[in-house]
Amino acid sequence: MTVVTDLAARAGLFDAVAARVARWGRGSTLALWGLVVVAGAVSTAFLSLDTTAVLLTPVVVVLARHVDVAPLPFALTTVWLANAGSLWLPTSNLTNLLALHALGDPSPLAFARLTWAPALVATVVPMLVLLVLFRRALTGRHDPEQRPPEPYDPVLLRIAGVTVTLLVPALVSGIDVWIPAVVAAAVLAGAFTLRERATPDGHGAPDGRGAPGKPDALCWSLIPWPTLVLVSGLFVVFEAAHGAGLGAWLARVAGEGEGTADLLRVAATGMLGANLVDNLPAYLALEPVTGSPARLVALLVGVNAGPLVTPWASLATLLWHDRLTRLGVSVRWGGYMALGLLVAPLTVLLATLTIAAT
Repeated sequence: MTVVTDLAARAGLFDAVAARVARWGRGSTLALWGLVVVAGAVSTAFLSLDTTAVLLTPVVVVLARHVDVAPLPFALTTVWLANAGSLWLPTSNLTNLLALHALGDPSPLAFARLTWAPALVATVVPMLVLLVLFRRALTGRHDPEQRPPEPYDPVLLRIAGVTVTLLVPALVSGIDVWIPAVVAAAVLAGAFTLRERATPDGHGAPDGRGAPGKPDALCWSLIPWPTLVLVSGLFVVFEAAHGAGLGAWLARVAGEGEGTADLLRVAATGMLGANLVDNLPAYLALEPVTGSPARLVALLVGVNAGPLVTPWASLATLLWHDRLTRLGVSVRWGGYMALGLLVAPLTVLLATLTIAAT
């Protein structure tokens, strides 16, 4: 997927999408941000949090630059929605798929009936916090046509558009996601190779940004090696931590019962475990001590909406940061964690109270 998004960006797809969305905003930054929120929520619900982190992040960053507004609130919108907004459907998060099995494999609609109330709260609360924190940047006006269109190879642009358009439904078709992702990456890589041979001087993309005649279009750096190494190392650390008794400790902390305080305890333990060791091993460690649908949904709130503090709490966050780095956007982890300490406990608290109320 990272290869697909990089090549699509080099082909100009995200610039084209950003220019179109900028016109829809009609000069209102708040309306533009609202479109991003809707897109992020829908993408996460139906395509998964990781897909949102990889596919939507380049769009919103390019969009912010296109209209000359600060990219940080738009980037945070993506990662917060990717995590906190992943309670809606089984496909939204791998933890949901695991919970689906624990619940006896209900239909997606039946799963949504269990989670819709906390999912709604977990989607809305981070966005309200973001709106308050960045109200000056998000409530101004801008020129929707401020940046002139970039000169891209029109053939590559059309191929990238068709490829990504077909890829999106393929990701939720039931096929293992690696299959359509690899096919899409191969199609785009082949297209770049053929255009390089057809236009060895880079004609059609004179600015050189991913031009087919440039040697940097297809290279090993398309694969996010640092992220892969980091994630692999984290899994080793997680296994060692579980072997040292971390899972048993988390289970004791989670307690039992279905009262409001009990549900808050489960959710808080899930949030703590996710930010300590990653949301997936935290879910696996705590699932055996849930024992009921209400406690299981509370756990999902903790491990889905809670991983907004540490960088390793969610793979989607690492993928998001990798996208930002490739786009030249700097996000300091210290500032990110400070914001997460504000929004994560508040979101988990209110979403869990919703479970108790419904």
